[in-house]
Formats: sequence, C-alpha cells, structure tokens
Amino acid sequence: MADTDPTAEPLPIPVHRRTVEFEAYDLGETVSVRGRLRDDRPWAAGTDGVEHVHDMELEMVVRTDDLTVVSARATMHRFPHAECPAVTADFGELAGLRVSRGYTRAVQERFGGVVGCTHLDQLARAIGPVVVQAVTSSRARARDWAGLDEAEAGRATTFSRNTCHIWADGGPGQQKLAAGWRPGMGGYPAPPVEVVLRTRHRSG
Repeated sequence: MADTDPTAEPLPIPVHRRTVEFEAYDLGETVSVRGRLRDDRPWAAGTDGVEHVHDMELEMVVRTDDLTVVSARATMHRFPHAECPAVTADFGELAGLRVSRGYTRAVQERFGGVVGCTHLDQLARAIGPVVVQAVTSSRARARDWAGLDEAEAGRATTFSRNTCHIWADGGPGQQKLAAGWRPGMGGYPAPPVEVVLRTRHRSG
C-alpha cells in the first residue's frame, strides 16, 4: 500500500454540479430548441440525502424567418416542492416574443423573482442565443455559401451583425466577406483578415 503524503492538501469535496444542455432540430419553417437543466449533489450519492435536486426542461418552437416564438412548453421532472410544477404552464407566455434585442428583458419581466421559477427562467434566458445559433446552423446547412456574392452573403449574416467584436460593423467578419471569404471556406477557424486579403490578391 502506497504511503500518503501527510503534508498534501486534501482533495476538495464536490458539493454541487449543474448541467445545462441544449439541442435544436430543424422542422422546416421552424426550429425546435430544447433546454434541460439538472442540479445534483455528488456528496449525497449513496446516502439518505437528496442527490438529484432539479431536472427541468424547456422547449421552444421558433419561426426561422423572424425568430418569433410559436410555442413554448416547460416540464419539471425533478423538483424540491410539490407546488413547483404549478408555474410550468405560465412559460407558454413565451409564445409571441421575438428572440432579438430586448428578449432577455422581456423574459425577466414575465418570469423573474416571485412570479416564476429561477431555474426555468435561466433556461428561458439562455435559450435565446441557442435559437440564433440553431437558425444560423439550419441556414448554413441549406445554403450554397460559395455561390453568394458579397451583398447576398451580407444579407445571409444579418443575424450576426453587431453581436460580437468579429461581426461589428466594419469588423473582421464583414472585411472577410468583402474580400471573398464565405462561411465554411478556408478551414476552421476562419483565417485572419490578412490571410484572406493575401489570398484574394494572389487569385486576382
């Protein structure tokens, strides 16, 4: 049996684990995005303590053309109080919201604090960026990027505009589009602007 080092720092005891997962499905004119949040207490495994504290889901169906929520459904599989599921039906009120500027504020106004559920509220807020990524992925799957001219490529990336430093007006994303780069071209991650510009000059 190996000797243990009495001077070694004790290993930290895991006290909480939160897992948040999202999956999105292309339904044609809509996408379905499902989020799931689970809270576990690893220390309670094999004891009389509660190991699995929360297990909740939120599914939203969103139109791809304008990012409007068509329907929403919340489900609680695991929860601490018998009254917890009483709030799930309220999350159907997400229908009609647009996943765009102001979406997070609208969610907080409807479900924040004592009128909602902290965990479903987190899922509802976090699902917004996932919807945008899902719609972007769905369009990328169906689009022939190489055949788009600069104006068409610009319109195709409208949802990305001013969402981060890459897609700021005049930023690297727009500079690459203007230089002939299209999403999916040149490897992943996309090469720096300077490389795209050199490639254009060589081919020109």
